[in-house]
Amino acid sequence: MKKLVYKTKGTCSSHITIEVADGIVKNISFKNGCQGNTQGVASLAKGMSVSEVISRLKGIKCGDKGTSCPDQLAQALEGLS
Repeated sequence: MKKLVYKTKGTCSSHITIEVADGIVKNISFKNGCQGNTQGVASLAKGMSVSEVISRLKGIKCGDKGTSCPDQLAQALEGLS
């Protein structure tokens, strides 16, 4: 199992801890950020393939930030590929 702690950029969350095994997302936790939204994103992504999560979340923006917690998750997962 691969474990990554990714320092986010441009979001309310400060980092994301991700566990992946055999190309499948096993666990995700966000530090800080909008708790309900980050827990929801983490729950929905759990059990999905890394490529599917990237495809669905990459490019999502939060307000005028140019990125979002879901987009940062996609960027972190791209680094694992």
